[in-house]
Amino acid sequence: MEINLISDTVTRPTPGMLDAMMSAKVGDDVFKEDPTVNTFEEKVANLFGKEAALFFPSGTMTNQTAIKLHTNPGDQLICDKYAHVYNYEGGGVSFNSGVSCKLVDGHRGMMTAEQVEASINPPDFYHSPLTTLVCVENTTNKGGGGCWDFEELKRIQSVCEANDLAYHLDGARLWNALIAKNETPQQYGALFDTVSVCFSKGLGCPVGSVLVGSQVYINKALRIRKVFGGGMRQAGFLAAAGTYALDNHLDRLADDHKKANEIGTVLKGLPFVKKVEPVETNIIIFEIDEKQISVEGFVHKLKENHIHIIGMGQGKLRIVTHLDYTEKMHDKFLSILQELQF
Repeated sequence: MEINLISDTVTRPTPGMLDAMMSAKVGDDVFKEDPTVNTFEEKVANLFGKEAALFFPSGTMTNQTAIKLHTNPGDQLICDKYAHVYNYEGGGVSFNSGVSCKLVDGHRGMMTAEQVEASINPPDFYHSPLTTLVCVENTTNKGGGGCWDFEELKRIQSVCEANDLAYHLDGARLWNALIAKNETPQQYGALFDTVSVCFSKGLGCPVGSVLVGSQVYINKALRIRKVFGGGMRQAGFLAAAGTYALDNHLDRLADDHKKANEIGTVLKGLPFVKKVEPVETNIIIFEIDEKQISVEGFVHKLKENHIHIIGMGQGKLRIVTHLDYTEKMHDKFLSILQELQF
């Protein structure tokens, strides 16, 4: 039995999702004539209380489109030093939009309104980049699946409004935050100018992310998606998976969170584990005591037991629970962890 915990992107469509995909009515989405895509986009837009939505092949393209929407070359955006748009999107902020990042030293990927305000360059000081956008990631990947305090997000929104800044949410794992914090998409739709949400992580779809915003923003995003090469043809087969996931896979995210919490508890009790970050959702980030075993040695030991996890650099390791991680796998993994000796 192989146990793959490197990410929640490794899942495969469930039988029900495959049935929905195979029975989808499709057209040419580049001409906006795919009925399943159109219905899916409308469903996601309505969930967030936004005017419109646009389906993308990847979360990175979705975020990069939003950044290009809200900025001009030479501008600067504010984000936490752990932000996905800075660390894991191939330098696209600078390559695609000609924009730089002002990095904030937050806590587990989450910054405060005061930190954001202090990071804004004076708009009349033309020697520094013009600050035009604030990007937030919820949950925080590099921060161990951390969930933002919604009141802090509201305070940041007030800072944005007072300083004429756009406000974008990288909500790749927002679904996890909604379940963990008992929040609603409408709350986030009311707060942010644009929101990106991913369907190929916790919700278990094979492909796809969606950007929601005003009709004006989404009309512009359609052109940017074309420039980025993101137009898809009979994409309804993929959109059908997204619709199925929204109808069937949201509530079950709590199971992933429960398993992650149990893994975190076991890790804390192991003599060779130095630190475990707080576990709020489906991500566990921890550090090994390298006086006892190296990170590479630990990962290799797990591989010998057919368990796969990933390193995050700087001595940190990551485990991500997901739809395809069964109770049987969970029991086996916990047992192996407790029996490991070096």
